[in-house]
Amino acid sequence: MSTAQQVPDILSPEFAENPYPAYQVMRESAPLIWHDVTQSYIISRYEDVERVFKDKDGEFTTDNYDWQLEPVHGKTILQLSGREHSVRRALVAPAFRGSDLQEKFLPVIERNSRELIDAFRHTGSADLVHDYATRFPVNVIADMLGLDKDDHEQFHGWYTSVIAFLGNLSGDPAVTAAGERTRSEFADYMFPIIRARRENLGDDLLSTLCAAEVDGVRMSDEDIKAFCSLLLAAGGETTDKAIASIFANLLAHPEQLAAVRADRGLIPRAFAETLRYTPPVHMIMRQSATEVTVSGGTIPAGATVTCLIGAANRDENRYADPDRFDIFREDLTATNAFSAAADHLAFALGRHFCVGALLAKAEVEVGVDQLLDAMPDARLADGFDPVEQGVFTRGPQSLPVRFTPPAV
Repeated sequence: MSTAQQVPDILSPEFAENPYPAYQVMRESAPLIWHDVTQSYIISRYEDVERVFKDKDGEFTTDNYDWQLEPVHGKTILQLSGREHSVRRALVAPAFRGSDLQEKFLPVIERNSRELIDAFRHTGSADLVHDYATRFPVNVIADMLGLDKDDHEQFHGWYTSVIAFLGNLSGDPAVTAAGERTRSEFADYMFPIIRARRENLGDDLLSTLCAAEVDGVRMSDEDIKAFCSLLLAAGGETTDKAIASIFANLLAHPEQLAAVRADRGLIPRAFAETLRYTPPVHMIMRQSATEVTVSGGTIPAGATVTCLIGAANRDENRYADPDRFDIFREDLTATNAFSAAADHLAFALGRHFCVGALLAKAEVEVGVDQLLDAMPDARLADGFDPVEQGVFTRGPQSLPVRFTPPAV
């Protein structure tokens, strides 16, 4: 087993600027690293991360979420296992797939995307991060839940604090305090709304959660609040960065952008390849339930395991020419890219596969389609080179584009 000193440290400025060379070194020569600051074992090869996520033999748990998520969200579905997990997932999952998603929420997605684009479609310029990506998924989730979109800045502030808490690998006490404060503020905001909704159910997702029952089990106010908190943070941050990254990748590869513009059926392929090439979430933690042998050594029972999705998704033993963005690659299947059978690891796998994957797919398909219609000749602003930022989550911080506005 290697130590963190033998490769660029995940907390170093060098790593934050560009983690991909470090990922390659890890995969090749240090596939298992003990990282003292985070007190975790770092794994980076596809086969090892896939094994942890699928967890066919009960070797790994999500017990780490007790300290990683619960301080900011309360107890979430991600921490549950066995029947308790399956029942809670059965309560929330229907809203994110099938007829509910298509009939109830697709119009919400389309409307929210159109409203944001209307603000800049006649101007000839936009920052796709600030004007669109950071607002779109949060507005959709607020609408789905029947919350007031005028509270957008509060929602965005809360989920930014939560994501900062989750990515606080160095243990900055100010970041920790802000994240914990968010849990209290969000509870004060949500509990009166949940109680009122229970007494006057509507056709929104919050009402569905209030009324849902499986095997005689209903969600408590705390269950619902924690799920809404998780949904805002996970659904906002990841889809935000995914949309920005798709456009950054396509704008850097004009021939692939032209292909997607001509055939919108390629949008799922562009999304799947973006999830592989520049995933919004670069690392997810698990906890070992038993002693486990992986590439490079053995992980003891009860240890925190940091799974580097960003590294595993570029493993040369899994993908041909993995550092090349290619929506036409043959070793990534778009048809199952948004299911637990995905060829990439951006949504995790197994029983904790992202429950919102199909919602994210719907948002991205609608958003990219509408943006391409509004900006048929979109190009990066002169002299601008997109720069990714972030370690735990990662994506472009700004993406200014220019385009020819439609004739009035």
